[in-house]
Amino acid sequence: MIDAPAVRMTGITKRYPRVVANRNVSFEVRPGEVHAVVGENGAGKSTLMKILYGLVPADEGTIEVRGRRLERYGPSDAIAAGVGMVFQHFMLLPPLTVAENIVLGMEPVKGGVFFDRDTARAKIREVSKQYGLEVDPDARVEECPVGLQQRVEILKVLLRGAEVIILDEPTAVLTPQEVDELIAVIRRLAGQGKTILIITHKMREVMAASDRVTVMRAGEVVGTLETKATSAGEIAHLMVGREVESPKRQPAQPAGSAVLAVKSVCATSDRGTTALSDVSFDVRAGEIVGIAGVEGNGQSELIQCLVGLRRPTAGSVVLAGRTVTRWSPRARFDAGLAHIAEDRHKRAVVLDFTLEENAILGRQWRFAWPGWLHVGPVRREIDGIIATCDVRPPDRGLLMRSLSGGNQQKVVVGRELARRPALLIAAHPTRGLDIGAIEFVQKALLAERARGTGVLLISAELSELMAISDRILVIAGGRIVGQVDPAQVDERQLGLMMTGAH
Repeated sequence: MIDAPAVRMTGITKRYPRVVANRNVSFEVRPGEVHAVVGENGAGKSTLMKILYGLVPADEGTIEVRGRRLERYGPSDAIAAGVGMVFQHFMLLPPLTVAENIVLGMEPVKGGVFFDRDTARAKIREVSKQYGLEVDPDARVEECPVGLQQRVEILKVLLRGAEVIILDEPTAVLTPQEVDELIAVIRRLAGQGKTILIITHKMREVMAASDRVTVMRAGEVVGTLETKATSAGEIAHLMVGREVESPKRQPAQPAGSAVLAVKSVCATSDRGTTALSDVSFDVRAGEIVGIAGVEGNGQSELIQCLVGLRRPTAGSVVLAGRTVTRWSPRARFDAGLAHIAEDRHKRAVVLDFTLEENAILGRQWRFAWPGWLHVGPVRREIDGIIATCDVRPPDRGLLMRSLSGGNQQKVVVGRELARRPALLIAAHPTRGLDIGAIEFVQKALLAERARGTGVLLISAELSELMAISDRILVIAGGRIVGQVDPAQVDERQLGLMMTGAH
């Protein structure tokens, strides 16, 4: 069976009560290739990969891995067949060491009872050396940078004998340097005979890392292309069925008065360590100010101080001319703040609420009088968001958890823009979104800028910051270490500043 495909999926169909996620999907992946699976949010690509990994059962169709048809199929069967998956949200236990995380569930023991730490270290050193993925087995995961945590996840699947590795949005939170390192790792693994499947929205990674690319739309495969024989534009056109416009740098426009003034703000983290130190900046009406930084350098704490979820230990926050440092989140929203949260599941949506219920979260009192929720205005609100933001499927009665991550984000963006804010804090607003959705969000932010809204954009996507920001602040170690004009620097220079190199 040497010539058998590494993976063959035939006639895969998956139905949910209100939507068909996959419809008669068939495709093959060759041994030793890097195969990208792309499509809009809700196109069915993540569901298809979860079916391959055994997390989601298919209603119809067959799966073959390395020439063997799998009849029973759950995650344990997938792992036994040599399939491993690295999820976008890492499945790691932060307080444990690298070694403890990698061997979790298959721990070597001595004396029949005790964890054999030395054997675990030796196994990890052997596998990491074999695949060129150097890690410190004794480092605590919570102290490791994101790129290193991803290596730990890859080593987890390699140690379990994976020959087919699925990577779900693998570059979502990486710096440009870490992205380059990951692409090198992917190519090295493929060169050693591993088969890599990448779910991604990013054309740069598709073009740089993959051998072939399968494009999905509305639950179906619309094409499989040799990467060298196609272009990012052709792939994007297949994904959305039309030409996609990249954001163009906007001409400078006179900015108004400051709608946000942050003055010498200091704050501690949840662990009691210094998270922010003497942070000062402003955002003026009609401008987009970007904040660039490696994850974990104070961005989350800064956002929380601005929206009222964390009390600064020093300094002040002024919103539209009023000092709001001690105000509640609701009072700040009433004063003109809107917030696209960095973690939509924790801060922005209730997964077991419907779309129409989520559409009024945080301002439900405006749709209730006297004490009763008025259904008509609520439905008009969500219908407007669905139409404007192209939410799919367009069913206001669906539970939020039944939507793809990108369509959940569209509801959040539509809801926050409906506030008509003076200041919009957009934290990673396009994370996990497809090309079409990214285009929509970026145009929406530019439209807010043109309307006179001050926009604070926190993003790990340097290309996004470079394209639509008027100026970019760089944060490192909880401090603002520099301000740059995006027209005067490139992504690599910005990436170096983020790591503390100038």
